[in-house]
Amino acid sequence: MGEQLGEFLRARRAALTPEAGGVPTYGTQRRVPGLRRDEVAQLAGISVNYYTRLEQGESHQMSDSVLEALGNAFQLTADERMHLLRLARPEQVQAVRRPYGPELLRPSVLALVAGVADQAAIVVGRYFDLLGGNRLGYALYGLNPGQQVNLAKMMFLDPAMRDLYPDWEVHAGDVAAYLRMATGDMPDDPMLAELIGELSIKSPDFTRAWGAQRVAECTYSVKRIDHPLVGPLELNEETMRLPDDPGQRIIFLGAAPGTDSADRLRLLDSLSPS
Repeated sequence: MGEQLGEFLRARRAALTPEAGGVPTYGTQRRVPGLRRDEVAQLAGISVNYYTRLEQGESHQMSDSVLEALGNAFQLTADERMHLLRLARPEQVQAVRRPYGPELLRPSVLALVAGVADQAAIVVGRYFDLLGGNRLGYALYGLNPGQQVNLAKMMFLDPAMRDLYPDWEVHAGDVAAYLRMATGDMPDDPMLAELIGELSIKSPDFTRAWGAQRVAECTYSVKRIDHPLVGPLELNEETMRLPDDPGQRIIFLGAAPGTDSADRLRLLDSLSPS
């Protein structure tokens, strides 16, 4: 995890401008796009030598105060702070290690999702595999009910996704950010490593998004979709994790009542195969 820690710190340092970090530049030309190491050390209240060793992957059992100071210096989100903790203290990850391998969806969960009306509902696994959903959930992605796909691969490797999402780069970046978070939860998972490796080889866009070192949990958002059958949709997305099946989550996508999107969602449902 040491190498990943260094990569994360370097990426966060490069992403934070002196203006955003409150670091005066006095009009001088700079050789780095973000902050210098000494500037980060000053913001965090630690020595330059110590911070340099951290970027080199030497966590040295980083204290809570240093973790908090770095989080404040880099203006990290809650998800990014948790990721930093996992990288700095990998032994804590070992205690909550998740099972590896193919996932199974409990029939009760599938029945719950299949019975949802007026909203698209899907179940996504820890590797972004589509494990199940209702008819509308499959139709939203142009899939037949029960069709087995990996949504991360679809996002980066299927050209149709760029037409489906008007702001494709935003959603693609969110997928990469979630996978980055998953590497902190499952640092030695061979299936996760295989997925990331395949995307890195086949998609330059994924390589760029992955290199940004963004970390984010999938919770809620507003998604704009330009569906080829019914036109533009604006949907509220809510995600619920399944605590008894780590990594699995139910995603609901629905439109506000009385809107054009709600009408188009009902039309899509009527056009969907049983």
